[in-house]
Amino acid sequence: MKQKSPVVEKKYLVSFILVTSLFALWGFANDITNPLVAAFATLMEISNAKAALVQFAFYGGYATMAIPAALFIKKFSYKKGILLGLAFYALGALLFYPAAKFELFGFFLVSLYILTFGLAFLETTANPYILAMGKEETATRRLNLAQAFNPIGSLLGMFVATKYILASLKSDIRNDSGDLLFSTYSQIEKMAIRTQDLAIIRNPYLLLGGVVILMFIVIYFYNMPVWERTERKIKVKEPIKRLLKNKVYREGVIAQLFYVAAQIMCWTFIIHYADNLGIDKATAQKYNIAAMVMFLSSRFISTFLMKYINPNKLLTIFAIGGMATTAGTILIQGMPGLYCLVATSAFMSLMFPTIYGIALKGIGEDATMGSAGLVMAIVGGALMPPIQGSIIDIGSIGGYPAVNLSFILPLICFLVVARYGYRSRILKSRA
Repeated sequence: MKQKSPVVEKKYLVSFILVTSLFALWGFANDITNPLVAAFATLMEISNAKAALVQFAFYGGYATMAIPAALFIKKFSYKKGILLGLAFYALGALLFYPAAKFELFGFFLVSLYILTFGLAFLETTANPYILAMGKEETATRRLNLAQAFNPIGSLLGMFVATKYILASLKSDIRNDSGDLLFSTYSQIEKMAIRTQDLAIIRNPYLLLGGVVILMFIVIYFYNMPVWERTERKIKVKEPIKRLLKNKVYREGVIAQLFYVAAQIMCWTFIIHYADNLGIDKATAQKYNIAAMVMFLSSRFISTFLMKYINPNKLLTIFAIGGMATTAGTILIQGMPGLYCLVATSAFMSLMFPTIYGIALKGIGEDATMGSAGLVMAIVGGALMPPIQGSIIDIGSIGGYPAVNLSFILPLICFLVVARYGYRSRILKSRA
C-alpha cells in the first residue's frame, strides 16, 4: 500500500512555520487598513471614491513591485526576497509617523504604497516557497494550510482596528438618530479632532513596524532551505512567453484579479453597507470580524474537503455560493442583506490559494515569474473599490440604496472565478 506524503515534511517544518507567519503578517496589514477607507472619508471630509484611493495605493504597490520582486528572487534567493520585503514593510509602516504629523491624506497613501512594496515581495516569495516545501501532489493543500494563517493575522488586524482605532475616533460620534456630528463642528473643533484621530490611526502602524523589524532579525539569522538555481543572467522573455501560452495560467491570473477585487470590495464596504442601516463604524467592524471568522473556519474546512473533492470543482462550487450570497446582499434590504454579505466570506475562503495552486501547477522553473503574475493580479483590489465607492456616493438609484446595488461588481467577479474553476478542469483534462 502506497504511503501518503505528508503535507509538510519534518526537515522543512521550522522554515514552513517562519514563512507561514508572514501570511499572518500581511493579513494584519490588509485588514487593519480596510476600515481606513470609511475613517478617512469622514475625518478628511472627502468622498467615498477618493477615500477608496487607500485601496488603490495599497494594492497598487503589489502591481508595481511584483515583477521586480520576481526578478530579484531569481537572481538572489527566496530568503533575500523575504528580507527585502520585510524592510519595505517596516519602512512604510514607520512613515505613518510623519504622515500623521503633517496631516496629509496623500502622505498616508505614499506610506501605504511603500508598505505594499514589501507585501509584494513577501507574497511573490512566500507562495512559491511554500509550494516548493514538499512534493507537488501535496502542494495545493500545503498552500491552503499556510494561507489559513492569513485570516488569523486579518482577525488580529480587525480586532485592533475595532478596539483601538474605530472605537476611539472622535470623528465618528453620532446623535441618537445615528447621524454623524463631525460635519456640524466648527473648523477649530474639527482641527483638534483630526489631530487626535490621526494619532490614533498612526500608533498601531508604528508598533507594527517594530514587529516587522523583529521578524527581519529572526529570519536573517535562521538558515532557510535553498534549492532553486541562482542565475546571474536572468531570463525574462522566455518564461513570460511560456506562461502566456499556458491557458490555465493565463486565465488563472484573470480569475485572481477578479477574486481579489471581490474580496477587497466585500471587506471594505461592509462598513458603508452597515452605515446605511445607521450602524456606527466600530459596531460595523464587528460584522467584518464575524465575516473573517467565517472565512477562517471555511478555509480549514475547504482544505479538508480537498482530500475528497477536486480543487477545480470545489472552486466552482464556492464561487457559485459567493454569487448567491452577493445576490442576497443586493436584493435584500436591512439586516438580512448585511448577513448575506457576512456569509459571502465563507465562500471566498479557498479562492486565492486554490486559484494560485491550479495556475502554477506543473510550470516548473517558471514558478517564480508565474507567482509574480499572480501577485500582480492583486491590483484588482486597487482598481475596483474606487468604482464601487463612486456608485455608493450616488446615494440612491431609483429610490433603491446605491450601496446595495454597488455589490453587483463582486457578483460579476465571482462569476469570472466560477468560470475559471470550470474551465481549468477542462483544460487540465485536455493537456
